Amino acid sequence: MPVYKYTAKNLESQIVKGTMEAGTPELVRRTLRQNNEFALKIQEVHEHHQVYKMKPMEISDFSRQIASMLASGITMIRAIKIMEERDIKPAIKKVYGTLYQEIQRGNTLSYAMKETGGSFPELLINMYKSGEASGQMEGTARKMADHYEKEHKLRGKIKSAMTYPMILFIITIMVVVLIFTLILPQFFTLFDGIELPAITKLMINISTSMTTYWYVYLIGLLVIIAGAAFLLTVPDVKRALDQFKLKIPKVGKLMKIIYTARFARTLSSLYSSGLAMINALTISGSTIGNTYLQSQFAHAIEQVRNGEPLSASIQTIHGFDAKLVSTIYIGEESGNLDEMLESVADAFDYEAEMATARLVTFIEPIMIIIMAVIVGGIMLSVMLPIMTLYKNIG
Repeated sequence: MPVYKYTAKNLESQIVKGTMEAGTPELVRRTLRQNNEFALKIQEVHEHHQVYKMKPMEISDFSRQIASMLASGITMIRAIKIMEERDIKPAIKKVYGTLYQEIQRGNTLSYAMKETGGSFPELLINMYKSGEASGQMEGTARKMADHYEKEHKLRGKIKSAMTYPMILFIITIMVVVLIFTLILPQFFTLFDGIELPAITKLMINISTSMTTYWYVYLIGLLVIIAGAAFLLTVPDVKRALDQFKLKIPKVGKLMKIIYTARFARTLSSLYSSGLAMINALTISGSTIGNTYLQSQFAHAIEQVRNGEPLSASIQTIHGFDAKLVSTIYIGEESGNLDEMLESVADAFDYEAEMATARLVTFIEPIMIIIMAVIVGGIMLSVMLPIMTLYKNIG
């Protein structure tokens, strides 16, 4: 049962504050009146807990169930109750429970989703709000199910493609640490009394420092991680890093394609649902996932507000693929902007998949070469003194 915080006044005109557990604010008001106290302000107290953020595939499943049950004639409140009673993760069940309570109080689904405290993305909330206003809730839910399913597939393909390079990088680090701390020290006693080449001296110094002062390396690593995490919270640093991502060879092109596809699909969904272009641009800009691109939207939105075509406004944003502007221009001229946006989003999804595959084929040999150079350098530093020892023995 909800808990309400109230401020009231008694018969002596004294201010009384407190909390009360009740079904509705009206019940709090009645209870206070029975105690000769008159409510001035009543506010529900929300529990402070960690908010569960719904993942794209979970949002897709949620939207598809909503669309399916609404098409079957089931009311919204009954649909949410059915979803809550299913065998699902406790965290999602809790989110559905909050939705059910809010709808039970007479609120809309979009308002209930907002009251979860961040479980649902702003895009979904605004789309449902638009669907409720236009009476097209079933179609909107179905469209959002497709939208987030495609988002999930794209993320999954990128994640799976980058798994092998990451594993290779971690193995390289582990092999290097193992060689420096366990293998190299066993050869040091063999090299006493002979002149060592520069590369061997360097390896010995590194190995000695890693085995003797390992805690310094560990602390240094933790400081670097903590420092990097802190810097990423600084807006200017985050913006500069996001800008740098777009300039990295090979990687930058892939990131541009991914951001363009995400923007085009979001704008298409919002615009086709009847949302005003200004609002659609504002929401689309916030869902891209790049602060550098997002910072440029204020100027583009201002241009649209002043009557400039969308294609001309988008052209001022640096970081999108050039194909996007041309497609928007054609859509404006033909009057099929929403269809053109959806078409270009599908095209960019495919291009992003292909670009990811090409990037992985580019990264893999680089990682192997780096690992070979490191291991080869270590082997050379060991073999050169051993060859000198053999010569001396001979």
